[in-house]
Amino acid sequence: MSRKLFTTAALGLAGALIATQVHAESTNSSEEIALLKQQLKLLEQKLDSLQKQTAANTAATAKAKVEAKAEARAEAKAEARVAVANANAAIPVKGPVAPAGVVVTMPNNRPTICTADEQNCVAFTGRIHFDGGGYDYHPNTPATVPQRLDDGTNLRRARIGITGKFLSDWNFGLIYDFGGTSDGFGGTAAAGAAPVSFLPGGAVSGVENAYLSYIGFKPFGGKMAIEGGIMDLPITIDEAMSSNDIPFMERSSANVIAVNMAAGDFRSTFGTRWFNDSFWIGAYVTGPTTGAIHSASSISPNGMTEQLGAAARAAGQLISGKDYSLHLGGNAQWLLRTPHNLVTGAQTLTFSDRPELRIDPTTLISTGAIANVSGAQIYSVEAAGTYGPLFAQGEYYWYNVDRNAATGLAPIGAPSLKFQGGYAEIAYALTGENRAYNPATAAYGGIKPAHPFSVSGGGWGAWEIAGRVSQINLNDQLGTPTGIAGGRQTVYTAALNWYINGNVRFMFDYLHGEVSRQASAVSVANVGSKFDAFAMRTQVAW
Repeated sequence: MSRKLFTTAALGLAGALIATQVHAESTNSSEEIALLKQQLKLLEQKLDSLQKQTAANTAATAKAKVEAKAEARAEAKAEARVAVANANAAIPVKGPVAPAGVVVTMPNNRPTICTADEQNCVAFTGRIHFDGGGYDYHPNTPATVPQRLDDGTNLRRARIGITGKFLSDWNFGLIYDFGGTSDGFGGTAAAGAAPVSFLPGGAVSGVENAYLSYIGFKPFGGKMAIEGGIMDLPITIDEAMSSNDIPFMERSSANVIAVNMAAGDFRSTFGTRWFNDSFWIGAYVTGPTTGAIHSASSISPNGMTEQLGAAARAAGQLISGKDYSLHLGGNAQWLLRTPHNLVTGAQTLTFSDRPELRIDPTTLISTGAIANVSGAQIYSVEAAGTYGPLFAQGEYYWYNVDRNAATGLAPIGAPSLKFQGGYAEIAYALTGENRAYNPATAAYGGIKPAHPFSVSGGGWGAWEIAGRVSQINLNDQLGTPTGIAGGRQTVYTAALNWYINGNVRFMFDYLHGEVSRQASAVSVANVGSKFDAFAMRTQVAW
């Protein structure tokens, strides 16, 4: 467009010059010059006008293109908004998401429900210990009782319950045991006027835990618990270690006899404990175990007053490193008031235990009912430690029984009795795991497999071997009419444990036991025995 205009202007200028040249030949030169100047000026004005028009046309064209593009983009955006609005119209409108009121977790596969602030929680807990095994039992003479032990199976523990907390500072637990031969059980009942005795270990009541604990106080830089109810008291390190974690199917007889007096499982109690990462101290007033006779007016079975006792423990992890530790402690129990038979007037105490296995619940050592018991004391020391995958533990116990209760029954004025016993054990994790220390109970925990068993994952769980020797002597003042011939038992145990994962364990125990016992304190007739036993346990716990 601009080229054409310039070409036209040039031609016009040339034509004008030619015309001027012709006209100059016939007119006055001055007039011709003036006329030419006027024509040039007009031509310049026309050129300026043409240039301005060309620039205006170019700007208008560019503006029109920009406006067209902007309009197209605006129309596209509008169409997109309409499409989104139409799509959203088909979707139901949701309100704001409300914050969750509870949080459900599964620590170690234990279902746990907590409020969002974790101030209140309840967890479902349980354990199943199913045993099977047999004995190669040899009584020393026909006078030995029993003459045989039965092979078979036993649902040793079958516990289910809940534990939890309120407002962060209140802990609680309610656990029932449906198992067949829990430690500390055994009792009598009556059918009409005739008493009926259950087999040793027969359950009368299975309430294993029903307690409330306040942990709000934290004096001296540690933690303090004030608690009461039915509890499993952490008195002695063997008892403080969970039955899910001990290296053997059963605890030693020396320990079982000790804690059955005034501590142990199923015990009614009230007391307090304080602990930090290194030290633990606790003291409790204790009563009878669940299932004890509470009636004072009963005739069959005889009414009984409830026993009253106390227990205390002080312990600590004196040395602790990355791969090693050392624990020492001491325990004391007191029987302050012996159960009193309100029909016969007797006050008795019995020390007895099964041969560190519960397939057959028959006891092989027993003091029988010690008469005129006014009180008893048990003192013990404990030591334990770890060095990498190596674990060792041992305890020794002294049992004292006072026999000066004024019941009017024989023997009158008998001297006090003294018994003793203990055990030493060692365990080694073949796969390298170690046992962690639990400051809340001042005891060691169990093995947690580094590589749980898995066919697809290639893990084989954790493997542990263990050995223990235990001895208990329930003989005192032999050769005297007031002596006690309860027997002396020594048991050697070898164990192989396979930890499938954090919840399942298989245990294999071999036991060799020797019981040296005479018929009575004044009779040297041999009524002892020997036995070998093999047993297996399937354990599931959460």
